[in-house]
Amino acid sequence: MNGWLRLPSTYLCLPLLLASGVTLLTYDLPPGYGQGILLLVMAAAAILAVDVVLGPCLPAPERFRERRYAGTREGFVALAFAAVVIVFCLLDLALYPIPLIVDPSSYATLEPGREHLRHISDMCWTLPVIGLLCVRQPLPRHLLIAFGLIFPVLVVDRNRIFAGLFSIAFVLAFRRDVAKPLPWKAITALGVLGCVVFSVLGTLRSGSIENVTLPFGDLYRAAPQGVKWLLLYVSAGPYNFGAMLAKHYTNSAFLMHQLIPGSGPLLTGQTDIPLDAPNINVGTEYLPFLMAWGAAGALMSMVAAYALLLWCVRRLHPRVSLFGLLMFLRIAYVSVMSPFAPQIFIAMNVGFLGLCLLLQLLAGLLPNRRDTPVPSPVPDELPAWPTTTKST
Repeated sequence: MNGWLRLPSTYLCLPLLLASGVTLLTYDLPPGYGQGILLLVMAAAAILAVDVVLGPCLPAPERFRERRYAGTREGFVALAFAAVVIVFCLLDLALYPIPLIVDPSSYATLEPGREHLRHISDMCWTLPVIGLLCVRQPLPRHLLIAFGLIFPVLVVDRNRIFAGLFSIAFVLAFRRDVAKPLPWKAITALGVLGCVVFSVLGTLRSGSIENVTLPFGDLYRAAPQGVKWLLLYVSAGPYNFGAMLAKHYTNSAFLMHQLIPGSGPLLTGQTDIPLDAPNINVGTEYLPFLMAWGAAGALMSMVAAYALLLWCVRRLHPRVSLFGLLMFLRIAYVSVMSPFAPQIFIAMNVGFLGLCLLLQLLAGLLPNRRDTPVPSPVPDELPAWPTTTKST
């Protein structure tokens, strides 16, 4: 399992294969829709095979484990960054209605000015990582983790909840004692928590899904509503991908709006896209490329996503920089979510990667007051550290 977790393609291809399998089990696909699913499966399998043979791996868990960030220049800059994110989150809650309390369906409708706050507060998923790695004292560490998970619930942002839980699970897996097995119980608990929160918020935000008219199979019809939300979320992207390929629908405007900020709306709802269910308008990461340039464009975007993952992996070598880790976590997470929504090729990710590069440069320019940081207490969530350390 350690070997699979170190492969970059694991975070891109395995979720796509899983989502495609769930799609086949969830629907009685109309004629021609299976070609799109087959395209996704074959492309994911090909990238995975190439990565196993030729691709670079993530640093070994020993390399993650031996690095200390608390008390270093990187840790100081990361804590300053976390403070800025918290301020923007508090401004969001103080200046505008809280969606969970006022109207759970209102998250996507942002008042004038609120979208600018969200550019920063959306980075709340970094707070648990910074808390786990950069804070010695248990109380502020736990507060950072809690705030990073509670804020997305208040604003009904399921995506940021998943990003935070994914990042915590990654840190637990790669900072453990390699002599011990993976912390499956903790990772499973995080996964169950994410699924429960997603189902509850999905019901609050979108209401009942009994009026969704898609060709569901027996597995979906027999499932309880909470499970139906999960099945629908996992499978809707590949289903719509297969539908657009079968219908030979073209619309390059949506891709241009995604790639060029401010050029137009990014919503797929209330457009002329011939979705089988207008209220289920999610698509895979590759749907905009499919609509613009056909199957070849979709394949090209998958390869580009894999190349971006490789770049982030190389940023982690050889020192496992903290900001390199944040960059990888961001791109790994949106890769995991690529079957469910377009999130990789957006300006927000470009901005976040650029910000992390600037923060890493800033940390390198700060004076280094000591060659070796003072050993810090071991967080309860993480296994014991070795005695050897490296300076930053």
